Amino acid sequence: MNSTGWANKEVPLAQLTVHGREFDIQAILFDKDGTLLDFVYTWGKWGELLLARFSAELAGRRLPVLPANLLEMWGIHYNEAGEFTGYDRNSPLSMGTVDDLLTLLAWEGYRLGLSWAEARVLAETCRFAADAGLEQSRTAKLIPGALPFLEQCERCGIKLGIVTSDDTTAAEEHLEWLGIRRYFSICLGADRVNRGKPFPDMVESACQQIAVDVARTAVIGDTNGDMQMARSAGAAAAIGLDTEGTVGKNGFPQADVVIASYRHLSIRKGQ
Repeated sequence: MNSTGWANKEVPLAQLTVHGREFDIQAILFDKDGTLLDFVYTWGKWGELLLARFSAELAGRRLPVLPANLLEMWGIHYNEAGEFTGYDRNSPLSMGTVDDLLTLLAWEGYRLGLSWAEARVLAETCRFAADAGLEQSRTAKLIPGALPFLEQCERCGIKLGIVTSDDTTAAEEHLEWLGIRRYFSICLGADRVNRGKPFPDMVESACQQIAVDVARTAVIGDTNGDMQMARSAGAAAAIGLDTEGTVGKNGFPQADVVIASYRHLSIRKGQ
């Protein structure tokens, strides 16, 4: 892995400018959900499918159903009309892995009368049903401004990658649905490393696999866990994306800079 402070000469340098700060980079690693893919649009729907199926299975066993506000407890925000309005960037749904969520769901099943083994199996079964429902509808949309920025990066010739808490296979599918898979040299999920976010493993592994220097790599994400990952890996820049404008720098204490839109980023070929 090129982590000794020198850049791979075969990968061009580019200059990333954000709020007047300039970073010389070879690569950018993006979180997926909430950074490229509209988080609530996809994961709110997935969560509803998951919990509805689990509750139906509990009812079929003559057990109490899940709490009506469980998805809200996991991090989804609703308005009075029951519509998705946002998400908690520090929540299990935002920062956790799918396995984390299934463990939380299994705990609810155990609490409501299932054995732990039954609860774990049922959570996994309902996960497959939710995945299938999401795949059938292909419920995904891009964050505004993401595509033009990816095109800028492509013109500069730098390498791009995905580092996500999602499983790799599911992440690959989402990128295909969005029509942006071709922009990325690597897509790395939490299932491919020993430790997920906020540990540095995904950044280190991705940089090793695409042959770039971690110290010449920027990381863009929508949670402070992404920023912690970037910092602990020694990345060139940790950039927080706050599209809702609700958390600001206080929500990203480990970020080098926080932006509200991809319009605040510009990139050009290095000199």
